[in-house]
Amino acid sequence: MSKEHTFVSPGPAGLGALAVACFGFGAVFSGKVGLGGLPLLAAWLVGGGIVQYTVAVMELKDHNMTGGNVFLFFSAFFMFGAALSVFAKYLMLSGMIGTVKPESMVEGFCWMAGAAFLTAVTPSYLKSPIPLFLIVLLLDVVLWMIVGLDMGTFGAGIKPTIGYLLYAAGWIAIYLVAAIVNNNIFGRVVLPTFGALIK
Repeated sequence: MSKEHTFVSPGPAGLGALAVACFGFGAVFSGKVGLGGLPLLAAWLVGGGIVQYTVAVMELKDHNMTGGNVFLFFSAFFMFGAALSVFAKYLMLSGMIGTVKPESMVEGFCWMAGAAFLTAVTPSYLKSPIPLFLIVLLLDVVLWMIVGLDMGTFGAGIKPTIGYLLYAAGWIAIYLVAAIVNNNIFGRVVLPTFGALIK
C-alpha cells in the first residue's frame, strides 16, 4: 500500500478561514461592527466552518492528531456554533423574537470548555512553526478573556483588547498561509517560518 498522500495539506485554507473569523470577531469586539453586521458575520463563519471541517478530516486522515482535532473542534464551535450564536443574538437583540435577551453566562461556560481545550493542546504546538504557536497562544489569551467577559469578571472595557489580539492572530495566520504555500510552490524558503521551539 502506498504511503504517499493523495492530497496536499489543506492547512493553509484552514488558517485562512481562521483569519476570516479573527478579523470578523475582531471587528465586533473593537466596536467597528454593530448589530446589523451580526447576520453577515454568521454567514462568513458558516463558510469558514466548511473549510475547517474539510481540513480537519484530511488532517486526521494523514494522522495529524493535533491539527486534525483542533480544526475539527474549531469548525464546530469557533465557526458553526459561533455562527448560530451570533445569529441568535441578532434575533434577540433586534427584538425579532420578543423580549428575550441573551444570557452570556451560558456562553462563558461554553467558552471555558473551548479555552481549556485549546490551552490543553497548546504545548503540542511547540513542535510547530513559531508563527503557528503564536496564533494558538494569542487565541488562548483571547478565549480566556471572552470567558471572563461573558461571566462578568471583566467589564466591557476589555473588548477592544480582545479585538486587537484577534487582528494580530489573523495577520499571523495570513503570513503563515503565504509562507507555507509559496515555500512549497517555489521549493525553497521564500518567507521564513522560523522553525519550532522544540524539535
